[in-house]
Amino acid sequence: MNYQARLARLAARLDDVDAILITGMENIRYLSGFSGSSGAVVVGPENGWLITDFRYWEQAEREAPHLSLVRQRDPLWQSVAEHVLQLGIERVGFEADKLSVDHWQHLRGKTAQIAWQPKVGLVESLRMVKDPDELRLLNEAADIAAQALAATLARVKVGMEEWDVAVELESHMRQLGSDGPSFDTIAVAGPRASLPHGKPSRRRIEVGDLLTIDYGATTRGYHSDETVTVAMGMASTEARTVYEVVRSAQAAGLAQVRPGVAASTVDRAARAVIDDAGHGEFFGHSTGHGVGLEVHEAPWAGQKPATDWTLAEGMVLTVEPGIYLPGRLGVRLEDTVVVTSSGCQRVTKTDKAWREL
Repeated sequence: MNYQARLARLAARLDDVDAILITGMENIRYLSGFSGSSGAVVVGPENGWLITDFRYWEQAEREAPHLSLVRQRDPLWQSVAEHVLQLGIERVGFEADKLSVDHWQHLRGKTAQIAWQPKVGLVESLRMVKDPDELRLLNEAADIAAQALAATLARVKVGMEEWDVAVELESHMRQLGSDGPSFDTIAVAGPRASLPHGKPSRRRIEVGDLLTIDYGATTRGYHSDETVTVAMGMASTEARTVYEVVRSAQAAGLAQVRPGVAASTVDRAARAVIDDAGHGEFFGHSTGHGVGLEVHEAPWAGQKPATDWTLAEGMVLTVEPGIYLPGRLGVRLEDTVVVTSSGCQRVTKTDKAWREL
């Protein structure tokens, strides 16, 4: 990872401040490589500093040698305040959406001579376009996840509990080298599949159920994210029909992914297929989101986005429409793709054709 280039790109955006305080741990990892759970980074025009406590000093020196290590011996916010005062600067930006009001007031109280300026999205905007190293890690995570899913589906059978499916899948991902699951695995079947983010239960899978599995692996902090829906034996005609609508909706969304297209266009294309099939009221979430150091990050492909991003080469996006019929069934199909010069390329690996186990 070229962390120095990332720091330089951020420093180039500090046009109205002398330095910026980074406190979001994913942003710290993006800029430094530091994977600890506590710390802060200060970035100036020419230098950067990593502030962390005794637990991480050796780790920080190994993971972030391009930053000057500030050995924190007092509470973090006191150490941050002392460090920025030592720099002799007047204007410091901070991540307004990452720093609590309590911590900001603590900093401001100890640094009355410094003008603190709120910033939002500076690092996240850099993170949206992935470099080759990031894409390699995303592909590695997706490879692990796909292998684990294949091994799990080979063992899934009627009578298993939803919980068993999730445990087996997460175990396979660990055995194949994942740092851990990207999030708590979703495995819901039959009428419980109408819960978009339902937690696996002790319900036993029955013949004819649709089983939806939303899962992901991580590699060096980078996530995969994929959802499959499979039939347990011969499913009903309704289930097969709903499945094909969702599959067509996903294909319509994927067809819109290319540079220069608004992310909301992807959502509209997928949603139109579901609307035309008469199921619009049963698709209530956005069609996609970015994936990287966070499993949900910008850009977002939604129906009413607060910000509508224009897709660019190197961005990573999920396309995951679904239909959820309360108390009856649910179907979601999700792939993660990277935007290429002419369209998109799948990162996730599992085929989304109808499948009966």
